[in-house]
Amino acid sequence: MKIGIIGGTKGLGKTLAWYFKEDNFDVTITGRDESVGAKVSEELDVKYSNDNIETVKNSDIVIISVPIASTQGVIKELAEYMPKDSLMIDVTSVKEGPSDCMNESLKNNPHGGVEFIPTHPVFGPRTTSLDGQVIVLTPISKGKWYPKVYKYLSDKKMRIIETSPKHHDNMMGIVQVLTHFSYISTASAIEKLKINIKDTEDYESPIYNLMIDTIARIVSQNPYLTYSIQHENKSGEKIRQAFADSVNELKEVLTAEDEDKFVDIAITATKHMGDIQNALGRSDKAINSLTQEFNTLRNSVGEEIGLEHIYSGKVHIGILEEINTDSLKIKTQKMTKTLKIANVKVLTKEEILKWKIANQTIHTQSISCVFPKNSDSEIIKNTLCDVEEITDVKITDIYNGPQIKETHSSYTFEISGLSNKAIENCKTLIQGFGGLIR
Repeated sequence: MKIGIIGGTKGLGKTLAWYFKEDNFDVTITGRDESVGAKVSEELDVKYSNDNIETVKNSDIVIISVPIASTQGVIKELAEYMPKDSLMIDVTSVKEGPSDCMNESLKNNPHGGVEFIPTHPVFGPRTTSLDGQVIVLTPISKGKWYPKVYKYLSDKKMRIIETSPKHHDNMMGIVQVLTHFSYISTASAIEKLKINIKDTEDYESPIYNLMIDTIARIVSQNPYLTYSIQHENKSGEKIRQAFADSVNELKEVLTAEDEDKFVDIAITATKHMGDIQNALGRSDKAINSLTQEFNTLRNSVGEEIGLEHIYSGKVHIGILEEINTDSLKIKTQKMTKTLKIANVKVLTKEEILKWKIANQTIHTQSISCVFPKNSDSEIIKNTLCDVEEITDVKITDIYNGPQIKETHSSYTFEISGLSNKAIENCKTLIQGFGGLIR
């Protein structure tokens, strides 16, 4: 199946291209900058074209992934070129305008049978897995394509929400318009106060840290995209005015030193926040996870650790030399690297061993040893398996012959490990058991 992603060289379009390529779809991406397109094409192993119309003509599914302000214009431009029985999808975070536009524009398609599904993937281009991610579908009508798309998303274990374009935009007015507006306002206030955010680190609580990270994540997004989200949502102005009114009301209450009114506003707002206990539980989990990870790292200085970069997937295994608030130094076999703590996941001992088995040389040696006949070879084998850096132990021979006393048996173990030292440790353990190495 051929998928054309209009605007697939950057942002969410690029992320979707990677996912579809992983699922063996025939993917073509388009974009204005040919040098960027060629680079992404090579990086993702997908086709690149600077011709939107030709891409549409040769695609079974066309995904519109351009800036919100350009979406309706692109839909109108390409609608007549959609092949017979094809599917158009848009992925903008505003749904009323694009939905109406596809509904009207595709009616004039000369080939017939063209369907459309307005969608909103509620995740960003930094997302590394679709499992559990939310995607909103706002179908005006459902044709033969709809159940296929739904099944594909369901098989990816995504959380699928079906609603109308209008209801979607009302909800996103709170989820995006209000939160983005309040976060950017907070960041702007910090800037106006001329406070260096680094200076607050010595005083920050875990919840403050989490809040600052969330604000930073929002304000670091493409400001043109953030503006479009504010501008294109029809309920945006009403929402921003409600926020401004709330800020002014609180300010006036505090200026007037009206404690009772302040408490009343706070309690009323809290009651409207839904299940507070669940909210506290989720935030506690996030805080505890961050705290536990930092404490694990701090207690591992001077020891071997394994770190996986959450974006590149690259694994670093070595001795943790130093750690501070933001970064750490790890000495691997090749070099000493400085990594940002926020960008790495700490691997468990089992994950480290699995990586070593897959990426390092495995040493194997056969060891024959004599034990009394009443010895249990399976117990000996299982004990050897527990030796650090031993990856596998097999019993390859049990021998009773002229060279062995009648009261004894000879066992041959094939021992594999990550180092010769580990195998030597196995020999020491065998001798400690009373075994005689032949």
